[in-house]
Amino acid sequence: MPSSLKLYNALKQMGFKIFVLTGRSEHQKQDTRKNLELAGYTGWEGLILRGASDRGTPATVYKSERRSVLSNGGYRIHGSSGDQWSDLLGFAVAKRSFKLPNPMYYIG
Repeated sequence: MPSSLKLYNALKQMGFKIFVLTGRSEHQKQDTRKNLELAGYTGWEGLILRGASDRGTPATVYKSERRSVLSNGGYRIHGSSGDQWSDLLGFAVAKRSFKLPNPMYYIG
């Protein structure tokens, strides 16, 4: 989405540290990195993917746990965006969240 990329780049310019938190597995790291870069998303602070120990963990729990790690590491989570509610709900949530439309699939 062009507007998401525009916001992403504006936040980088303002000095925000951006983490990409995805439900994809570690074995997809290279492909995920390549896809992000081809879409124009570069210069993030971290790319967080599911490890083997995360297998079977519900998305909301997994993403909440990873956000907690960031928060406990001294980062403040000002904003989150995602196309699934599991990207945004749980604990260690952002001050502002932005639910993006996704007509292709829904994770319940």
